[in-house]
Amino acid sequence: MLIVALVLAVIGLAALVMAVVTSNELIAWVCIAASVIGVVLLIVDALRDRSKSDAGEAAEEDAVPDATDDVEDYPDEAPVAADYDEAPVAAERADEDPPRS
Repeated sequence: MLIVALVLAVIGLAALVMAVVTSNELIAWVCIAASVIGVVLLIVDALRDRSKSDAGEAAEEDAVPDATDDVEDYPDEAPVAADYDEAPVAAERADEDPPRS
């Protein structure tokens, strides 16, 4: 439809030039008619495109599952090493004497 509107715009421009050069009223009306038809086609095309995008978004929303169902809650802060049982064991090993060679 956009190509048809473009062709009508070219026809309207050519008719406008011809109407001005020849001072012919009939050619001027052809220019006006071509312009009006082109604008109507552009409006219809824009409305169809909008309705297709709205329908596509609605179908996409129906197809996508709710993402909040699979969310895991992670703590905001990293755990502190003193909270684990392994920390005292590591501290005891550090207190031991190093092996003698």
